[in-house]
Amino acid sequence: MPARRTALSAATVFLISALALTGCSGAGKRAADAASAGAGSPGAAGAAGPGTSPLQNPDGTKPGLGPLTSPEELSAGRELIARVATARTGSKDGYDRNEFGPAWTDNVDGVPGGHNKCDTRNDLLARDGTAVERKDGSSCVVTSMTIHDPYTGRTVQWSKQQASKIQIDHVMPLSYDWQMGAATWDKAKRVQIANDPLNLIPADGSQNASKGDSGPSAWLPAAPEIRCAYAVRFAQVSLKYRLPVTEADKTAMLQQCGG
Repeated sequence: MPARRTALSAATVFLISALALTGCSGAGKRAADAASAGAGSPGAAGAAGPGTSPLQNPDGTKPGLGPLTSPEELSAGRELIARVATARTGSKDGYDRNEFGPAWTDNVDGVPGGHNKCDTRNDLLARDGTAVERKDGSSCVVTSMTIHDPYTGRTVQWSKQQASKIQIDHVMPLSYDWQMGAATWDKAKRVQIANDPLNLIPADGSQNASKGDSGPSAWLPAAPEIRCAYAVRFAQVSLKYRLPVTEADKTAMLQQCGG
């Protein structure tokens, strides 16, 4: 038999070894699947992969949202959520999207990506997408990409011609923020939370629309495997901005991580 049919690449040897050690289950299987998907296709593994664990992404600058599945991760998630304060929902009177500044402004202080000459929406698309293409002559405007949607678990081929297929979700919705304390903030702090990458996830447009301004007791992502990670991210935003959640929402958040 010719040598070219029997020789194994280094990547294939690594993959077989990983399968043998893990029994093709759990994290080992996810790593093997990602390696297989990425072979000969730069960027494909990242697009199809699970994203970054929120426990390893406290500032929201790393791509995507990865599931938390191990007992250790679930325990760490519960411990973080347990720190979140609770309060009754306040009034929605006076809420307006404009109270949080122009949508996707780059003119924001105190958060990653502010004043980088690219608006927040395009920053987030570039953060989470792979095979990113930009408008001719622009270092900012994303026109197409491949992206893993954590809320459905699907990989999406996105283009600007179908922009609404992927929307930017405010994990802690702005109306929710307003009702839980942001109504008393100054404008600059509201602009921060509206453009903070920690509070922003590019996701399936229909999922974002169905969520509205709901907290976790009323809405969770369609993909069950991402719900603990989503609850942890919700808690991270709550803790960073010292915004409480409702008692029902905190209970729901803990439940997603086995509490």
